[in-house]
Amino acid sequence: MIFSSFPHAMPFEGLIGGLMIGVAAALLLLGLGRIAGVSGLAARATGIADGGTPRMIAVAFIFGLPMGALIISALTGGVETRFPTTVVPLIIGGLLVGFGTRLGSGCTSGHGVCGMSRLSPRSLVATAVFMVSGFVTVALMRLGGLL
Repeated sequence: MIFSSFPHAMPFEGLIGGLMIGVAAALLLLGLGRIAGVSGLAARATGIADGGTPRMIAVAFIFGLPMGALIISALTGGVETRFPTTVVPLIIGGLLVGFGTRLGSGCTSGHGVCGMSRLSPRSLVATAVFMVSGFVTVALMRLGGLL
């Protein structure tokens, strides 16, 4: 089997999820001319950003993310999740992600989904940096026995 090295891979579900993300991003871009970057939408929904997507649309989009996950979880019997035993790594990770999205003028959804599909040079570079950073992080964690 092609996924023998990934025994818990769910390629069909990943394909469906990717299609859903693409459709949502296309609807927002074609309908409002706005990019479906989650960090920008979250900033708009919480009032941190003044411009961009209308606030109620941003609120609905951000609210829909966990609601969609809850609906799928209820329909499929849930998914296995693992979190650190303390909240400190989550807080540090959240702050680093928030800083990175401001520094990079967007997040993985904005650059990786929307920017890449528009062949934005800035998004091509940002996505390459995201990917390389992820590869290096996993390699370091495996070397340190953390993964």
